[in-house]
Amino acid sequence: MRVVLQRVTEAEVRVGDEVAGAIGPGLVALVGVAGGDDGGDAVALARKTARLRVFPGADGGPERDVLGAGGGVLVVSQLTLLADTRRGNRPSWSPAAPPERARELVEAFAHEVAAHGVPVETGRFGAAMSVHLVNDGPLTILLDSRD
Repeated sequence: MRVVLQRVTEAEVRVGDEVAGAIGPGLVALVGVAGGDDGGDAVALARKTARLRVFPGADGGPERDVLGAGGGVLVVSQLTLLADTRRGNRPSWSPAAPPERARELVEAFAHEVAAHGVPVETGRFGAAMSVHLVNDGPLTILLDSRD
């Protein structure tokens, strides 16, 4: 399971003309699920997401997690994080989990982040989405359950 976290001042995900989810300050979590991933991976990466201290504290250094900073998390499924580009120029999606399993684990991830008291918004699984965000920092971190 891979999660790309981006600290943002604001973000929204749209499906067509409809806003599916939006947050003010917080984190955008782009979530990709691999074939061998399980609920333990979703829980561990969600816990890391909720507890990661990447927001400035009183001295300006990274001292606060997203809840302590008063932020939310926008969770967006992203199959393309599992692209295998080792051969040729056309990505292979074979490392990705089947859609129903991926949906289950993305939802488990979002639920676990919310269980830490963090406000969570989501995109729409399987839909063509547009993500609009203002990256703060910029700060972008990759979490991978295989690391």
